[in-house]
Amino acid sequence: MTFIHDSGGEQEEEEEEEDTSLLDRGPDDSPISRVEVPGEASVSPSGFSESNMAGASGPSRRQDLWRKRKVREPLDELISRMLVAQRSTEERFLQLEERRMEQEHEAEERRMRLEERRMQLDRQHELRMFSLFAQMLRMMRPGVGESVPQPHADPGCPQEGETLARSRQAQESALSEAYGCNQYNSPYLSNRGNILSGFRGSSEEGYRAYHEDKYDEDKNPSGIINFGTSENKLCFDLMSKRLTQSDMNIIEPPLLQYPDWKGHNFLREEVAHFLTYYCKAPAPLNPENVVTLNGCGSLFSALAAVLCDSSDSILIATPFYGGITQSIFLYSGIKLVYVHLESKVSGSGSRPFQLTVQKLETTLQAAREQGSSVKALILINPHNPLGDVYSASEMLEFLEFAKRHSLHVIVDEIYMLSVFDESATFHSVLSLEKLPDPQRTHVMWGISKDFAVSGIRFGTLYSQNQDVCNGVASLCYFHGVCGTVQFKMAQLLRDRDWINQVYLRVNHARLRAAQAYVAEELRALGVPFLNRGAGFFIWIDFRKYLRAPTFEEEVALWRHFLDNKVLLSCGKAFECGEPGWFRVIFADKTHRLQLGVQRIRKVLEGREREMQAEAQRSKQVEEGKADSTDEVIYVSSHREPSGSSLGDLIMQLQNQMRSSDWLQRNTAEGFAQQNPEVYQVYSKFMSKP
Repeated sequence: MTFIHDSGGEQEEEEEEEDTSLLDRGPDDSPISRVEVPGEASVSPSGFSESNMAGASGPSRRQDLWRKRKVREPLDELISRMLVAQRSTEERFLQLEERRMEQEHEAEERRMRLEERRMQLDRQHELRMFSLFAQMLRMMRPGVGESVPQPHADPGCPQEGETLARSRQAQESALSEAYGCNQYNSPYLSNRGNILSGFRGSSEEGYRAYHEDKYDEDKNPSGIINFGTSENKLCFDLMSKRLTQSDMNIIEPPLLQYPDWKGHNFLREEVAHFLTYYCKAPAPLNPENVVTLNGCGSLFSALAAVLCDSSDSILIATPFYGGITQSIFLYSGIKLVYVHLESKVSGSGSRPFQLTVQKLETTLQAAREQGSSVKALILINPHNPLGDVYSASEMLEFLEFAKRHSLHVIVDEIYMLSVFDESATFHSVLSLEKLPDPQRTHVMWGISKDFAVSGIRFGTLYSQNQDVCNGVASLCYFHGVCGTVQFKMAQLLRDRDWINQVYLRVNHARLRAAQAYVAEELRALGVPFLNRGAGFFIWIDFRKYLRAPTFEEEVALWRHFLDNKVLLSCGKAFECGEPGWFRVIFADKTHRLQLGVQRIRKVLEGREREMQAEAQRSKQVEEGKADSTDEVIYVSSHREPSGSSLGDLIMQLQNQMRSSDWLQRNTAEGFAQQNPEVYQVYSKFMSKP
């Protein structure tokens, strides 16, 4: 009974062994190992056979199988964990390798940008040096006058001869000084084309550098922060939401066709209603007096062409938004006559850089005595870069002055809704009960500033002079606004509830907070500035950080800011008569303001330490024994000599040589090998009597 029971147990256990998976079976437990073999093949030397030992060895074998199974399970788990860890390590390694390659790529891009910048500076240095050499050679050759040949006079000008040539030379020299227009002489371009081709300047150079190395909190935290371009970056959230609502996204056939060049009727009607309301006009404005263009820059160009001939000029007070010079001159060649304002306060009730009728009268009289034909006056209210908001009485005095002298008045009111100081009140000239000379008064406004959308090019002119409107409208053929944008602008301007209750309240609050932060930081630094309540900018006095009161030093400080990854606008870009003033834009997000101000502080503190060290060294040097070769001389990158004597040219050449290591890196032998054709031409020129 017991044997039979044991045999049944063995049978049940063998069935259980057969049910186990192949993964749990050992090498002796495979189906092949259970194939029956002849008994004689299994007889041991002692005479016992496997069949006789089956009953005795069964339990021991089962124990071995279970023991192996228990050992294998944790081993499999360990192997699985090791594989997972290995995979995770490999993925991490790949991520690190990708990051390393990205950093190498970024470093290579930065190196290439720096190399490109160095090559550009070398080229500018070469051009200035060769220009100086050429003028010196002309002066030393017999029969050659002292003046440098100038471009031919514009045949459209009514004046001719030497007076016109001098006038054109003075204007082009002024443009070169203000914007760095290198006087190229390409045989493929006109005189003006050469000026345009050589267009350079601190604002243009800085803007280009900013776009090549733009700050991004995540992707490029060491990039340039832009405090130089007048843009409102505080309300992108409000505008993006409003401009993507359903009422904006309508496209109808008329919007895809050519409109009236003045603009679609529905848009001009909305502009008239909008200006009537926000300018507080005493009577509804007429849509027939409205012209729309793709931005106020185009409008300045169009008005200059319509109101002036190329021999005429326009009166404007400095400092002023420098883009006006570009708009006025580059298209039509119109000159600007500057009314230079001073920072010094002359008496009680006056303010720094205050414009008065007396200053306008004095400048106008001097310009006319010099033969300048002044045809117009430009007024900016609220003012850029000062932030001043002119009173109604001041504006009326300026308009009456213009009427006395039969001058057109171009009034730029593009910041009229960006007056965030509640104590300041903006008065549009359209709010006056009666304009002194309505046929010569032209008001411009656009959405780029007040609605924080500088990328949407839309400006508008309001003038009661239909001849002026028609002349400007003819140029709208080149500067028109596309139909879909016109529709969006009309929808935006008619939404007065949203503008008043949402946008203006939030925008003014954010502008106040941002301006207060930057103003407090400037006070902590002990830096003087004009504290105004309009626009996006603060006009700052950095004169104490200049080694000398020159515009060369101002440009050097501007470059120092740019090298430390913060872009500002220097006073020379606004034709300020006093070197050392800068414009800083504060209409930006808090984290960028904080980082930008931190970089400004770093530059100013470093410059202050350098100036103190230089002052200390100068005390230790005997008078007249300082080694001139150790002096740091800054030469403006956009200053071209005009009408200088040979001694002045030699001095400028010496300064230019000191300001660069170009000569050390470029010997005559190396230049001859790299540029054999240029060297051959230069050698022939030197050999001429």
